[in-house]
Amino acid sequence: MTTNKVEQLIIATVGFFWCFLMWFSTAAFSPSIAAHYHLSIKALGLLASSAIWMAPIGRIVAGWASDRFGAPRTFAFILAGCGLMSIASAYTANYEILFFERVVVAIAGVSFVVGIQHVAQWFGPHEIGTAEGLYAGTGNVGAGMGALLLPRIFGVNYHGAFLWLGIIGLVIAGWYLVRGSAAKSTEQRNLVRVRSNLRGTVFVWSRYIAIALMLAYAMSFGLEIAMNAWLPGYFTRGFHDAILALGFTSVAGLQIAAGTFAAVQSFTASLFRPFSGFMSDLFQRRNWTPLPFIAKSLPYAPRLHWLGISLVLITLAMTGLTVAGLTGSLHLSVAILVAIGIAISCGTGGTFALVPLLFPDRPGTAAGFIGGVSTAAGIAYPLVFAGGSNIHTGYSTVALYMFLPFLLFYFWAARYERHPEEHGLLARTFALEEA
Repeated sequence: MTTNKVEQLIIATVGFFWCFLMWFSTAAFSPSIAAHYHLSIKALGLLASSAIWMAPIGRIVAGWASDRFGAPRTFAFILAGCGLMSIASAYTANYEILFFERVVVAIAGVSFVVGIQHVAQWFGPHEIGTAEGLYAGTGNVGAGMGALLLPRIFGVNYHGAFLWLGIIGLVIAGWYLVRGSAAKSTEQRNLVRVRSNLRGTVFVWSRYIAIALMLAYAMSFGLEIAMNAWLPGYFTRGFHDAILALGFTSVAGLQIAAGTFAAVQSFTASLFRPFSGFMSDLFQRRNWTPLPFIAKSLPYAPRLHWLGISLVLITLAMTGLTVAGLTGSLHLSVAILVAIGIAISCGTGGTFALVPLLFPDRPGTAAGFIGGVSTAAGIAYPLVFAGGSNIHTGYSTVALYMFLPFLLFYFWAARYERHPEEHGLLARTFALEEA
């Protein structure tokens, strides 16, 4: 079978796009589901967070599996399994069973790390930032497309949406399995497979820079997926009167309006992610290292600086969203969401422009840890957002008590001038074994 890196990038991107669409299709219909089953704001927050429950452990396993068995087999298995469960959920009328089925469908979100590993096996260090940005950014659009288009196409008929999403998912699974290729050379594929062992996993998990990148991804992608699940309900409850004043008075109308506003963050975060990967490549080519404290002499040091700038912007933008919400201005809140989306894209793109360079022999394992454990934050964020006395203040709470410590740890871990991936827990043990 003849193939090339562009075809592999397209296959991975389409697969991830559809997984993302299935993953957050529940959020797109959360107003109609909440209205049908009379859910409270706390139950709505629980429903929003449930989309991320399977991601932390699932991404860890999927990253290891992509190293061990190859990305095409792993990705096709995820698409097929989630597609079948989505079809099953289309015929469910009991809320408890529906809730369980949609949690299983949310396993689709683990596909991200599989595609990261797949793309890393086909693109070189000079273009990895742009390639991973194109893959992840285009794929992430699936969440925004779901929030924007699914309510318009299916109205309140979420059963029909779940059915067709599952059927098409099965078709894409077959395509991925037939045309996907694990790596551009047999030698490269064998090397990654050999390194996908317990020792390699412990090594990655114990590196300070891996932990820092995991926290950085919790600040960016963890926030993105939390917002995807939370924002439709947030706009419905937090700006109910403002949306009614716009003429959206029915449940279907509220769902369309809330989904449209929520899609602003998702679309922005997705569409600017290739730009972030390009900026990481540009920082690298121009050797820009403007931040204090972060290493400056490493071969990939400029990429560390670009990510640090991105994390600062995310923290500031989240505080701005609380301010906008407290003013009661729907227009200002949407404008701040644009800024948050751009900042998130800078963080997500900046993180995975670094991961394949730091851990080239264990790309799936590293992507699984960094892209997996970080999503646990996406479970916590909606609960914080829904748990305060004011629905608007949760954003600044997260920024102050979670993002600021994460940011400081990143600056500390990235300060090493001598290969930060060598520093971590059990450092002496691993040094002796390598010797």
